[in-house]
Amino acid sequence: MYKILFGKEPAAGILYNSKNIVDSMKRKPSLAIVLVGNDPASEIYVKKKMENAGAVGIRARLEKLPDDISEARLLALVKKLNSDPTVDGFIVQSPLPKHINYSRVVEAIEPKKDVDGWTSTNMGKMFLGIGETFMPATPMGIIKLLDYHGVQIAGKDVTVIGRGNVVGKPLAFMLLERHATVTICHSKTRNLAEHTKNADIIIAAAGVPGLVKADMVKEGAYIIDVGTTRLGEKTVGDVDFERVIQKANCSPVPGGVGPMTVAMLISNVIEAAIRARGKHG
Repeated sequence: MYKILFGKEPAAGILYNSKNIVDSMKRKPSLAIVLVGNDPASEIYVKKKMENAGAVGIRARLEKLPDDISEARLLALVKKLNSDPTVDGFIVQSPLPKHINYSRVVEAIEPKKDVDGWTSTNMGKMFLGIGETFMPATPMGIIKLLDYHGVQIAGKDVTVIGRGNVVGKPLAFMLLERHATVTICHSKTRNLAEHTKNADIIIAAAGVPGLVKADMVKEGAYIIDVGTTRLGEKTVGDVDFERVIQKANCSPVPGGVGPMTVAMLISNVIEAAIRARGKHG
């Protein structure tokens, strides 16, 4: 069996450093999380974010809204949080109910408080490398996870499965910045295995359970599983983990990327507070 790329230890290290920074601040950073509806997976993720924020000293509050809330009322709350001086950063947990346009909601967030890093302003600054921005938490967490486990990125062939704005696209850019040769695959890609069999690193972010099989990866490759699909009471990833781990190094689901995403979100909240009032403010 190859190495399991756990995310709990590196995430704990990031959170430890975060707590030290927060302890040095006169006024603790604050995070607001907007949760619409009763999606079980979202409730679990939000709980973890709240718990980790509190553990490092961040003042976290939850804005819980019914799933039948109008888009106008949600946008009004976003506007209120934008102008609230007691909130350093906030997120709107996805997914949202189908009657709400998520892109419109995200674009309404003040970029200086967009600790998910999803507004076009923050994304654009990241791609162009200009000005202060927030890096999207999951892609940045993946990079940190690879670094922690000693995976060299420069010069490697990397296949990213998934072209979404949350993971695939920003992650491909970050990998390019680290001098990898990147291939992006998606639902229209013909013969996915042709693009994965020779990859040194595979990032699976398609949301399709068991998509990546053992015969699709080369011996000793590094595989990061970003997929999180609920099947009954169990959360599964995009990788057939039990078989793939016999042939390649792989992150588990849960316990791999998830803790890193939360840790990077916490880092972004602290950074938002520092930018707003200085490290010791």
